[in-house]
Amino acid sequence: MTKKQRWTADRIPDQADRVFVVTGANSGLGLATTRALARKGGHVILAVRDEAKGRRAAAGIAAEQPGADLEVRRLDLADLDSVRAFADRLHADHPRLDVLVNNAGVMAPPRSLSAQGHELQFACNHLGHFALTGLLLDLLAAGNNARVVTVSSTNHRQGRLCFDDLSGERTYSPMGFYNQSKLANAVFGRELHRRLTAAGSPVRSVLAHPGYTSTSLQTSAPVGMVKLLFGHILAPLAQSPEQGALPQLYAATAPDVQGGEFIGPDGFGELRGGPTRVQLSATAADPRTGRRLWELSEQLTDVRCVVAP
Repeated sequence: MTKKQRWTADRIPDQADRVFVVTGANSGLGLATTRALARKGGHVILAVRDEAKGRRAAAGIAAEQPGADLEVRRLDLADLDSVRAFADRLHADHPRLDVLVNNAGVMAPPRSLSAQGHELQFACNHLGHFALTGLLLDLLAAGNNARVVTVSSTNHRQGRLCFDDLSGERTYSPMGFYNQSKLANAVFGRELHRRLTAAGSPVRSVLAHPGYTSTSLQTSAPVGMVKLLFGHILAPLAQSPEQGALPQLYAATAPDVQGGEFIGPDGFGELRGGPTRVQLSATAADPRTGRRLWELSEQLTDVRCVVAP
């Protein structure tokens, strides 16, 4: 994975007979990930909040790739009831799952609460994915070369977990709470790795981040300055979703990936480039923080993430 031999999506191994779930699969990084996996023969389940958009995305892929093996299923990660319903339906229809890509997210909205009363970014970006992973761990354990890929961000390094005010009731900053949710993703992915390893599970937990990538996450951000800065002023510097998706595609498919690794771009500041191994922040890698967030997440979601060998 040197700069002279950067890994590209063309190097994804054959994925025939492998089952993937990609959250947020109808646009941006999720759509690019789904398209690349389908091109290599994977059966991809598009987990989307808006089924109509998901069906349009799937139809677009099928038009490009006749015979693409796709399903569209509704999943609202900000609503834990929707997460449970999605997991129940998946259990009814699939005996195993090979890869879960925790990709979906929201960025910097005005303060709002989820259906269960949690701050929206923490609910959607972290709690929903925590619950989804926990509810699908048994299907992953039955999978082949199974992996959980959780998508974080370079912003996790600026994040702080406000354990005494996770809902932002006392103090709320749209970007501050986005950074918190991305730190939570990183902490969760590493703690999941610890627990899978301790249990002797064959499932691997891998982290990835896309660098600075132009997606609807920035352009649809409702906060004016965030949308202006990331969606317009800095947009010419951003890489495409196809390029930004390479770290999570590498994490999901490369044979040499190990559990606990963090894959990001190899360019300056990890903003763009081909996939390489990068470092988590000290906070994200701290086992005490991992245990605390894990236990709290189980309480808030009422999902016990039971890791079995």
